[in-house]
Amino acid sequence: MTNNTTHAYPYPEEHEIHLRDYWRVILKRKTTIITFLVITFLTVFIATYTATPYFTASSQVLIERNESGGIDGRSYYRWDPEFLTTQFELIRSTNVAHNVVKALKLDTQYRHYFFEPEKEGFSTYLSTVKSSLKDFLSGLITSDEVTSENGINSGLLSIAVEPVSDADIIANIIKGGLSIKPVANTKTVYITYSNKHPAMAKLVANAIVQAYIDEILEIKLANSNYSLQWMTTKADEERNKLEGSELALQKYVRDNDLVTVENKLAVYPQRLAEFSSQLSKSQAELKEYEALYAQIKKLGKNYDNIEMIPLFADNNVLQRLREKLFQVEQKIKDLSKKYGHKHPVMINAKAERNLLVKEKQFEVNRIIESTRNSYELTKSREQNLTQLLANTKSEMLDVNERFTQYSIMKRDVDTSRVLYDALSSSIKKASVTEQSHDINIWVVKKAGLPGAPSKPQKKRNLMLGLILGLFGGIGLAFFIEYLDNSVKDGQELEHRFGLTVLGTVEDFKEKNGQVLDTWLPQNLLSPTAESYRLIQSNLLLSTPDNPPCSILVTSLSPKEGKTTTTSNLAHILAQNGKKVLIIGCDLRRPRMHRIAAIPNTHGLSNYLTGSTNTQLVKTIKEGAIYLITAGDIPPNPAELLQSERMKTLIKEMEKRFDYVLLDSPPVQRVTDSLTLSKLVDGTLLVVRSGKTTYDTMDSGLRKFREIHAKILGIVVNGVKRHASTDAGYYGYYDYYEKDGKEENDS
Repeated sequence: MTNNTTHAYPYPEEHEIHLRDYWRVILKRKTTIITFLVITFLTVFIATYTATPYFTASSQVLIERNESGGIDGRSYYRWDPEFLTTQFELIRSTNVAHNVVKALKLDTQYRHYFFEPEKEGFSTYLSTVKSSLKDFLSGLITSDEVTSENGINSGLLSIAVEPVSDADIIANIIKGGLSIKPVANTKTVYITYSNKHPAMAKLVANAIVQAYIDEILEIKLANSNYSLQWMTTKADEERNKLEGSELALQKYVRDNDLVTVENKLAVYPQRLAEFSSQLSKSQAELKEYEALYAQIKKLGKNYDNIEMIPLFADNNVLQRLREKLFQVEQKIKDLSKKYGHKHPVMINAKAERNLLVKEKQFEVNRIIESTRNSYELTKSREQNLTQLLANTKSEMLDVNERFTQYSIMKRDVDTSRVLYDALSSSIKKASVTEQSHDINIWVVKKAGLPGAPSKPQKKRNLMLGLILGLFGGIGLAFFIEYLDNSVKDGQELEHRFGLTVLGTVEDFKEKNGQVLDTWLPQNLLSPTAESYRLIQSNLLLSTPDNPPCSILVTSLSPKEGKTTTTSNLAHILAQNGKKVLIIGCDLRRPRMHRIAAIPNTHGLSNYLTGSTNTQLVKTIKEGAIYLITAGDIPPNPAELLQSERMKTLIKEMEKRFDYVLLDSPPVQRVTDSLTLSKLVDGTLLVVRSGKTTYDTMDSGLRKFREIHAKILGIVVNGVKRHASTDAGYYGYYDYYEKDGKEENDS
């Protein structure tokens, strides 16, 4: 009975990865892990035991900065984080290595310790090939890069093809075997050197320390000599410059009469201030006299009013004359009472009064003239002071200009003298401290003769080889597993696609020349048969209320085991006395008739085209299993399978048989299976472990989802025993294997 119920295929979220999942990957890829481990360990083993042993000699040296201040007796501390690093680079420098070669005569007397004697045979031939290749490359460099545009070598040819000397080679070898290790929280370092010969290792380790000390002294000496030479030359230049400046200054002083220029500069400001003060006073007095004289001139000959001016009123002479005149006037008044105006006494008194009046007028005129003279004198003084002040300012400006030039020239002289004195002092100090050291170096422990090789460290190398091989193999296994996008087991399918996995079938190897198709019907009590029984049970329980009668068996890609699954499932279903019909619906590449050993004539294609009326159903197992072969390959299989005759055939066979199994083509190649899935109760999807990819699964299931086909479940074929996560299955397998052995023994 056909069931077209809508069926969805959910995509659940990714499940949490457990430790057993990692363990499953390790077990699955154990061959890869063991292979990588063995190859790595053997490589390390061979490399370790074939490597040339090297001996290491070590010297301990104290290196610190000289913090003494020199001749002043003071000490200075400077924090220099790059100090030790710089010293290490000096120890590793080419100069130190060349000094060692030169001191020990390694390029002549001990040359054989660094150059192996040439052997006849393949090594000689290899050396010849290398030399020829080197000459060829040198020729290319010479012709392509060194030659200039006009065809003449640019001068770099000799550098490009200049051979490397033995001393250079040995120096590079020494640098390669040198190692420097500082001791934590101290100023000491270990200088170690490794060589194939223990005596040479000791000799070079000690020589490196001495060569390093000599290099420090040479750097110090070269720097001091250069400094002294530079300072001496500079001092001569500054001395000549100082002498020229002093001569120019003396000439300028002489030409401009600046012998007392500094004293003059001290007087001029004082005089300028004094003249300014006197000028201010004179201008004030001039204003007073000018106002007074103007007032006097305005009154003219009016002596009475003139005497009212404070200058006249306060005059002592005028005051005495006014008193005398007042007394005479009183006397005249008194005499006028006694005498007449012609009386001699009156005449004398009046004569005395007139005389006093004249004296008073004379005194007034004198004061007026004195005031006029004072005004004129003050005016002249003010003009003189103004002229003196202007002359003083002009002279001061002239002196300032000359003194400015004088100061500039004197400053040059002073600067030259300071520079010359500083250079002279530095030269003397450098001469005194020339032999002092900026760096203190002491040999704490000389290198001794090494008693055992330092490398290769066999135990460590073998242990590292094991660890590297093990973890590298595990990493490689997980990397391969990450790249492997194929179906591995049923659990992953259920988590990814939310479909029921009806069962898994272990990968079957040929037994006695028989494949699974022919072996299973003869071994229905085998563990493999039990896998199909489990698939049968899950299949029938997939819809317990209405077990499927017509079932389409298909796969996503070719060679995934759909035909074998159809045949073996038919044998298991027939064990319970049920009648099972297999219909070969793969009209393009039919295979079911070969498994049943029945001729592929008058089959399904012939029936659908109406070209046969013979018996369509053929017997595989009497009373249990029957087969409708695919028949001749038609030109239009898809049209035949979706015809009304196909629908009618399935309905009729459902009435005659308990189960109808349809073996159909793969989904990804053609649409035949999608067409047939609409005509049956459900579809059984067969995938192969390690072959079917999840992308293929997603694409195929999307096609079924689009036509709302019902998927009863999935069967996973070709599962490796170590790849299965269902321990119950294999416990079941082991149980049946043991039972089979016991029966055979009995």
